[in-house]
Amino acid sequence: MKEQPVDLGKDIYLIDGYDMGFEGRTGTYVLNNKQVTLIETGPSSSVEKVKDGLEALDIALEDVKYIILTHIHLDHAGGAGLLLASCPHAEIVVHPKGKRHLVDPSRLVKGARAVYGEDFDRLFAPVVPIPEDRIIEKGEEDTLTIDQGRQLEFLDTPGHANHHIGIYDPLSNGLFTGDTAGIRYHQVEGVTFYLPTTSPNQFHPEAMLAQIQRFRHLEPSRLYFGHFGMTEQPEQALREVREWIGIFLEIAKQQDKPEEIEAKLLERIETYVKELGVPETHSLHDILQLDVRVCAMGLYDYLRKD
Repeated sequence: MKEQPVDLGKDIYLIDGYDMGFEGRTGTYVLNNKQVTLIETGPSSSVEKVKDGLEALDIALEDVKYIILTHIHLDHAGGAGLLLASCPHAEIVVHPKGKRHLVDPSRLVKGARAVYGEDFDRLFAPVVPIPEDRIIEKGEEDTLTIDQGRQLEFLDTPGHANHHIGIYDPLSNGLFTGDTAGIRYHQVEGVTFYLPTTSPNQFHPEAMLAQIQRFRHLEPSRLYFGHFGMTEQPEQALREVREWIGIFLEIAKQQDKPEEIEAKLLERIETYVKELGVPETHSLHDILQLDVRVCAMGLYDYLRKD
């Protein structure tokens, strides 16, 4: 039996893409309106899960109109070309700085291979180029009407990546934050916490903190995370991420190598999650190890350039 998407209310549904084989890791949001709109696709390995989710919602692939990508990192957008091939009437929506990398993803693939090494093919292949005439650029103050009474508003939100957009949905007073406002960890029942994601090579803490402050000033009722799911406690989430950005930088500045940053970060975070009551045998620790390795690379890259 195929897994049912999670109904978040306001005609918004969440499909679990089982990124890297983990439940609740990366998701695709479906706005089931007149112009059916998806936000994120996940990697190509998640595309079949997205299709199954749409089928469960009784949405035909021919009815998908827009596929919005908060940014073009492969865990969010790697499956866009593959999914688009099955959605004949859909168009991709992306930040102007991301467009050329969707048309020709060779540099994107090269960068991801440098980070993920021999695991790249298993995690992300294939990365299918997208025809230029099926891409729409959206940036600061642009809008997209997908139904009467639902006009999405786009924000330029650097910090995690220079080509990052946030999407404000006035109908739910919600923000789709991609990775700018960090990761929502929820895999252990009764435990939810938030950490920043500082992956290379465009992490910039000042820009990230500025966007988090901007999100706070918008006073949203909800945050929709790329990793993973929704919170109706946005102030708590943003506060935690803001505090951890400072901790990440403090630890990174005291180390000389990315491996040392990784080890110290992991030690600090593992102590924290143990205090929250997460069992040492839980798969969340495997997810954290992967995330911290990438975060350490980004911190090292930022400090070296700075």
